Amino acid sequence: MLVIETKELSKRFKDVQAVDSLNMKVRKGEIFGFLGPNGAGKTTTIKMIMGLIHPSKGEVLINGEKARPNSVEIRKNIGFLPERISFYDNLTPVQTLNFFCELKGVDKSIVEPLLRSVGLEEAMHRRVGTFSKGMVQLLGVAQAMIGEPSIYILDEPMGGLDARWVKMVRDKIRELNEKGATVIFSSHILSEVQNLCHRVAIINNGELIAQDTIENLSNFLRIKPRLEIFIPGLDGKIPEGIDTIAGVEAVDAKGDTLYVTSNTGARAKVLAHIEDMGMTISNFRTVEPSLEETFVKLVTQDEERVS
Repeated sequence: MLVIETKELSKRFKDVQAVDSLNMKVRKGEIFGFLGPNGAGKTTTIKMIMGLIHPSKGEVLINGEKARPNSVEIRKNIGFLPERISFYDNLTPVQTLNFFCELKGVDKSIVEPLLRSVGLEEAMHRRVGTFSKGMVQLLGVAQAMIGEPSIYILDEPMGGLDARWVKMVRDKIRELNEKGATVIFSSHILSEVQNLCHRVAIINNGELIAQDTIENLSNFLRIKPRLEIFIPGLDGKIPEGIDTIAGVEAVDAKGDTLYVTSNTGARAKVLAHIEDMGMTISNFRTVEPSLEETFVKLVTQDEERVS
C-alpha cells in the first residue's frame, strides 16, 4: 500500500523549474530516504507534500486521497519537521509543546515524557532562546511526534546535531518505524541514510533520477564490492602484478591496506597472488558499495546527461 504518492508533481518559480514532473512512491511501513544535492528540489517537494505551497502541476496522494493545499488534516496526521525550524524564544519546551498539543487536540500529559524521550529532560523549563541549534532540532523532533502520527516527514532531522544526538534521532526513527510508522527523511549524512532506509529516492535539478533499494541501485550501476586486504609493512605500495589479474578493475593502497575492486571470481586469485609474493595477509574483508558511491555516480551521470 502506498501512503504517499506524487504524480507529475511540478513547481516553477518564475524562470526556475524547482521540481519537474516528480513521480515518487512511498510504501506503508518503510523508512524512505529522500536525497539530492543542495538546490535539487527536496525541500520544495516536501513543502508541496505538506500542502504548504501549491504545485504548478501534478498532485499529491496521501493514503490514496488527493491532498489539498493548506489542509489541516494533513498537518494533523503527519508528523513534520521542516528543514529550518524555530520556536518562540521566551517559551520553555514544555510551554512550546503544550501549544502544539492544543493545535492538534492532544492531551498535554504526553509533553514531559516526550521531552524525556528526545533527551531534553534537563532543559524542560529553560527558555528556548538559550538553546543550541542541536537542542532546538531535538525539540522539533519532539513536536513532530505529538499525536503519534502514522507518517513522519523529517527534513534534515540530524542537521546541527553532534554524534550523541544523531544516535538518539537514529534510534528514535527506528523505534517509530518498529511501531508501524512510515518515516520519510532527507539527510546529508549518507551513512545514516544507508543504515536506516529500506529504499531511497534521489532527485537532481528537480527531477527524480532514481528510486529503489540501495542494493538494487548499486547493482544497476554495476558498482562492485571492494576487497580490503591488510598487509603488515605494505606502506602504501601496490604489489606487482595485482592489476593484471583477470577481473580486477581498480587497485589502490594506503598504509598497510590494499583496496581491490574486482568481480567475485577474482578475489581468491588476488589473495593467492599476494601470498605467492611472500607477503603476509593479516586480515581481509569485503566492503559492499556505499550509498555515497551510488549517489555520486547517479548525480554525475545525470549532470553529464543534462550537459
